[in-house]
Amino acid sequence: MTNLENTLSIFALGGINEIGKNMYVVQYEDDIFVIDCGSKFPDESLLGIDLIIQDITYLQQNKDKVRALIITHGHEDHIGGIPYFLKQLNIPVYATELTAGLINLKLKEHGLLRRTELTIFHAASKLSFRNVGISFFRTNHSIPDCVGIVFHTPIGAVVHTGDFKFDLTPVNNDAPDIHKMAEIGKNGVLVLLSESTNAERPGFNPSEITVGGHIEEEFRKAQKKVFISTFASNVHRVQQVVDAAQKTGRKLALLGRSMINVVSVATELGHLRIPDDMLIEPYEISKMDPEKVAVLCTGSQGEPMAALSRLSSSNFRHVEILPDDTVILASSPIPGNEKNVSRIIDNLYLLKANVIYGSGGSTGMHVSGHANQEELKLMLTLMKPKYFIPIHGEYRMLYKHQQLAESVGVDRENIFIINNGDVVDVDHTKAYQTRRVHAGRVFVDGLGVGDVRNIVLRDRRVLSEEGMLIIVITVSKTDGQLISEPDTISRGFVYEPDAKELIKEVNEIVKTTVTNLSSIHGSKRTAIRQSVKKSVESLLFERTKRRPMILSFLIEI
Repeated sequence: MTNLENTLSIFALGGINEIGKNMYVVQYEDDIFVIDCGSKFPDESLLGIDLIIQDITYLQQNKDKVRALIITHGHEDHIGGIPYFLKQLNIPVYATELTAGLINLKLKEHGLLRRTELTIFHAASKLSFRNVGISFFRTNHSIPDCVGIVFHTPIGAVVHTGDFKFDLTPVNNDAPDIHKMAEIGKNGVLVLLSESTNAERPGFNPSEITVGGHIEEEFRKAQKKVFISTFASNVHRVQQVVDAAQKTGRKLALLGRSMINVVSVATELGHLRIPDDMLIEPYEISKMDPEKVAVLCTGSQGEPMAALSRLSSSNFRHVEILPDDTVILASSPIPGNEKNVSRIIDNLYLLKANVIYGSGGSTGMHVSGHANQEELKLMLTLMKPKYFIPIHGEYRMLYKHQQLAESVGVDRENIFIINNGDVVDVDHTKAYQTRRVHAGRVFVDGLGVGDVRNIVLRDRRVLSEEGMLIIVITVSKTDGQLISEPDTISRGFVYEPDAKELIKEVNEIVKTTVTNLSSIHGSKRTAIRQSVKKSVESLLFERTKRRPMILSFLIEI
């Protein structure tokens, strides 16, 4: 086993080769620090799953060494897993003010508020632990109060950038602290972990402030109501919507629980400035002149139950999208959400709305909160790391980020593209990746956490694709002979009134199978059920080339 004395170890439990469920770990000897605890939304193959979170088995096995959970910013892919984490491992949590406010909403919902130690820090704060000191530097992103983290260990500094871009004209005037980043780099960075989301995109990312002018222009052009949908957490975008409504004389209604919650927290903490008389309730919209109303709602990613989706299907109480209303989607679809977004846009056009969608140069309604290639190179140049680990992205993004690092002078042998669970160990002389810790994904399904496994998902997939057949068999308890005709029920397989002959064949083969087994002694129930399932499966595949789930119930009388 590797001798870890005086060794620094770095690994990810989520966020590598994927977008979402970010969690990174920095360990120096017996001090373990966890960075972020995000969630990830399931794809279409994970039927019924609500969220995906990290498997923290390694942290549970080493719980006496885990010192802190430190959060870089308040997006769901960085804080969404916190309540589930704390139910398994109740450790101190550190976050900036707005991020802490958003975390508190989750803790309250899960009944964890009183038992959680949540400490607020600022970009100038310093934390001290036994062998490791921690400091921070201000970055900017599509949500306020973002930081990068510096771990000062006895063998060198480890820097985690968090999500960032270099926006020099930010909406809230909190520009990234480039001078502090340069100072950190001047003092020496042993290992840099830097996000890779936009590593494929050339150039610099436009400033968020450019979006505000486009929003205001569309508000002025709109003849009737304006609906605008964006991420609730994009507080800078929300502020620009508020400003546009104020300049064009419109009242603003908020739709969607997450939008209402984020606006409430951000306003209370001073990150949002909303005039006292601007906000109206949804039921007031229909009573006002349409040209005096704007609606800010959730659902820009096509979520089926979010406000925009319900509005597009005319299924939102008190609020309707009418012909010639303007609907603005001020975001880009996250990969995987394109179909849902397209469906909503189609529905909006069917309602005769004026729909504005698209990103970047097409409409100017959205810019990314992540660094493009030139910004990633700037971060690398400022930090001057000896070793580099690209994080937060799918493999092609990590690979591109590796190439960018090489282009600014990082030695190729000092760059580690890893998988979740791969450990990079660093000592006084070198860094190497030769071992793994347990890493995986845990499914959240309703109130269940981790109780849905691959076999359950397989059954759900079969049910969704092939349907099911239920066969009820009633036999004599004494001699095992059939007492009545088998009762066969189809759900999602064939429509029974149109498949009478097939159902009749199924019943006949069930009768034959049970009769042939009536003389068997011992575990008759098991033998009958297995034989019926096998016989019926063969018949159905021969007749239909389909394999529905077959459930047989044996009643003994």
